[in-house]
Amino acid sequence: MKATGLISLWTLVSLPCGPLANPAEREDVVKHAIKLHRGKGAVITQRKQWVLESCRKLSGLLRQKNVVLNKLKNAIRAVEKDAGLSDEEKLFQVHTFEIFQKELNESENSVFQAIHGLQRALQGDYKDVVNMKESSRQRLEALREAAIKEEMEYVELLAAEKHQVEALKNMQHQNKSLSMLDEILEDVRKAADRLEEEIEEHAFDDNKSVRGVNFEAVLRVEEDEANSKRNASKREVEDDLGLSMLIDSQNNQYILTKPRDSTIPRADHHFIKDIVTIGMLSLPCGWLCTTIGLPTMFGYIICGVLLGPSGLNSIKSIVQVETLGEFGVFFTLFLVGLEFSPERLRKVWKISLQGPCYMTVLMIAFGLLWGHLLRIRPTQSVFISTCLSLSSTPLVSRFLAGSVRGDKEGDIDYSSVLLGMLVMQDVQLGLFIAVMPTLIQAGVSTYSSIFKEILRILILIGQILFSLAAVFLLCLVIKTYLIGPYYRKLHTESKGNKEILILGITAFTFLMLTITELLDVSMELGCFLAGALISSQGHMVTEEIMCCIEPIRDFLAIIFFASIGLHVFPTFVIYELTVLLFLTLSVVIMKFVLAVLVLSLILPKTSQYIKWIVSAGLAQVSEFSFVLGSRARRAGIISREVYLLILSVTTLSLLLAPALWRAAIMKCVPRPERRSST
Repeated sequence: MKATGLISLWTLVSLPCGPLANPAEREDVVKHAIKLHRGKGAVITQRKQWVLESCRKLSGLLRQKNVVLNKLKNAIRAVEKDAGLSDEEKLFQVHTFEIFQKELNESENSVFQAIHGLQRALQGDYKDVVNMKESSRQRLEALREAAIKEEMEYVELLAAEKHQVEALKNMQHQNKSLSMLDEILEDVRKAADRLEEEIEEHAFDDNKSVRGVNFEAVLRVEEDEANSKRNASKREVEDDLGLSMLIDSQNNQYILTKPRDSTIPRADHHFIKDIVTIGMLSLPCGWLCTTIGLPTMFGYIICGVLLGPSGLNSIKSIVQVETLGEFGVFFTLFLVGLEFSPERLRKVWKISLQGPCYMTVLMIAFGLLWGHLLRIRPTQSVFISTCLSLSSTPLVSRFLAGSVRGDKEGDIDYSSVLLGMLVMQDVQLGLFIAVMPTLIQAGVSTYSSIFKEILRILILIGQILFSLAAVFLLCLVIKTYLIGPYYRKLHTESKGNKEILILGITAFTFLMLTITELLDVSMELGCFLAGALISSQGHMVTEEIMCCIEPIRDFLAIIFFASIGLHVFPTFVIYELTVLLFLTLSVVIMKFVLAVLVLSLILPKTSQYIKWIVSAGLAQVSEFSFVLGSRARRAGIISREVYLLILSVTTLSLLLAPALWRAAIMKCVPRPERRSST
């Protein structure tokens, strides 16, 4: 019976290629094949006769295909030996014959692939979901490969058409005399063709067989326009330039990153519109927050909320906006380092090192305790505690911007302690990102492999500590031998032209960023160290560079805070407002109390009064918890609900931070200093 069903499929696939062109006749044949498969409506002799006739037709088609292939081979040899044809004409004709050969072979392969697929389906169990899923996956891969082959054939046809055009042009040039201008243009055309062939990267052909590369079905979407004529012309341009948006089956959206033809300049108009929209809407939002006494950063976050998925959903290039916003963090930390001189760092380095470590350990301990009471997995409790232990460096640096510290002689400056602890937390961020995947693996491992996982974690920690030591040793060398001559050279070359100074400082910052990133330390630390190294050249140097870099930092910081707003969901906050307020207040109070406790133990007695201000600055959750949370969600470490809770608690804690900071300033800072600090 299986053999009969298998031969019947040959007939069903081959009949559309045969003489049965009448739809009614084809329908009768299909019904007849179904009856044959079920064993009804036909006697055995009729069934055998029908199968034999169908197999005879399929065999005739295959013999006819072989005859055509032989004729094509002979035609190709004849074209190659024909001395009367030009090279362009030979290339065109041979290319056309080869495409037709490939079409015949692929059609034959499709027939037997379909037969194999039906055989696998008939042998399977319709109640076995796993088997059905595997069959569906194999059919999907076959369809993807067929689509890729068809796409490649279409590209080859385009190339053959191009060869035909070149052959016709060559014949026309031979039949008429060219003017001097035509000869020049013809030489330019040939040179342009050679240039395109040299710079064109065959990325598709080079990567389709690479391990880990999968064929995916995508949708190509054109942007709707009110004017149909404009839309039609724009579609023609975008089809040629490749500026359309692609959407895969997982609803991920893609835009062009590198075009096939690099000789034509292109611009991502979606990204341009997004940046323009953010810039225009940030002004009224920031203005409103300034009017009601809030930091302008909250206005920029509100701007992102209004334009993001929870608002108007007008931002198309979310990833590109977030990437540009990261530069706002880089320049913010550079200016923090510019104000944070190495002398001040040496004064508080013990406090800066001990404080964040103690606070993180205590937060993890409390997280494990609450996780045990609420029956949360230990690995998830450790991860959540780690996220909540971080504080926002950009926010606190905005609080401290331009503040005047009037410390007594011998006292420790609260801004130095606060910034030192925040920088240490940025270092811990890189440590968390490196260690967390291994920690999660240890959580799901068997008891026999826990020792190996712990050993692996210790090795990773040792590598990061070694990298930190290498970074600080490099900073010492740069400060002693390089940074002074480098800045003097920049200052000399930039007289009357600030571009050289800005470019030189930016390049140095990016160099330090690259070094720390190569050593598996956070890039943010490299930006901070770049600012600290330049600040060692004196107060006048610091003031000059700050005047040049601050406008760049301010614009990029707007993009950064707006990108945070893209991940804030007001509807979720409103639905769960009571729970979120309780969780946020619990986290803020816990961080404040733990910071006060730790600082009471490590601060000198003469500087105990600053513990309230430093604790107020640390009593919020860093925006980098978005980064950790998103990575954990992609890896399946936390659920969607926990991820949304982390985002919401982080946002609410950042909103509460200005009020807590002002309360601490009012209580602990003398009146002349209070005015500038708030």
